[in-house]
Amino acid sequence: MILVTGATGNVGSEVTCALAARGESVRVLVRNPDQASFPAGVQVAMGDLGDPGSLAPALHGVGKVFLLGGFAAACVLRRIRAAGAGHVVLLTSRCVIGGNPQNAVTRMWLDAEAAVRDSGVPWTILRPSGFQSNALRWLPQLREGDVVRAPWPAVPIAAIDPADIAAVASVVLTGPHEGAALTLSGPELLTPGEQVAALGRALRRPLRYEPLSDDEARASMADDGTPASLIDAFLPLLQRRRVRRLGRHHHSARDHRPPAPHLRSLGARSRKPFR
Repeated sequence: MILVTGATGNVGSEVTCALAARGESVRVLVRNPDQASFPAGVQVAMGDLGDPGSLAPALHGVGKVFLLGGFAAACVLRRIRAAGAGHVVLLTSRCVIGGNPQNAVTRMWLDAEAAVRDSGVPWTILRPSGFQSNALRWLPQLREGDVVRAPWPAVPIAAIDPADIAAVASVVLTGPHEGAALTLSGPELLTPGEQVAALGRALRRPLRYEPLSDDEARASMADDGTPASLIDAFLPLLQRRRVRRLGRHHHSARDHRPPAPHLRSLGARSRKPFR
């Protein structure tokens, strides 16, 4: 039995579907079972990673766990180990590679990885780049017109389809990949303007990108309810990438982080381009 946490989210829902399609025995952890729908045959267990005491029913008889990095606390991992699970696949972020450990976002992912390594449970870590599904945050603007305003015009990201992350997770959860930290990305680096252009072609609309300044981006994130501590951590991550982008030694590659492995190297499918 494989337990999937975050099963109603962008990645967890895709992991659930991918495992179910493989014919695996899958159980999902959700806070509100009545508000979620899953493929036939998937077991639904109520619980909350923020309340480790609620996890016992979901963990009963589980052999493997897909775990969100933001909840990889030692108390959660102790319960996973006590339940007899033999493998944890942890979802963190590509920002840990060369990231500043003083940054709160990077520190969160580094702490999660350290906790799973120290847990005594065999592990695999998935470190994806930004999600293609993050473009959904532009929906309110697209409903209003053809202009998309977003920050960091010079920062390219090889955004990955959550379904591609799930394809790797399903392979890792069903095969011998313990002890590996896998860096994942989409097939191409795109700036926000290039992403908007790709959406325009797909939607057959004359979409236009307009950059937000850093101050405007900060205000927008605050208006969306993002805590100030996360804004202070997130902005430097993107600013660091912008400096790399503008550096004369990186003008052709546009990103000097190690290239992510192709999904086919893990027996998974080809990566989807942004569209």
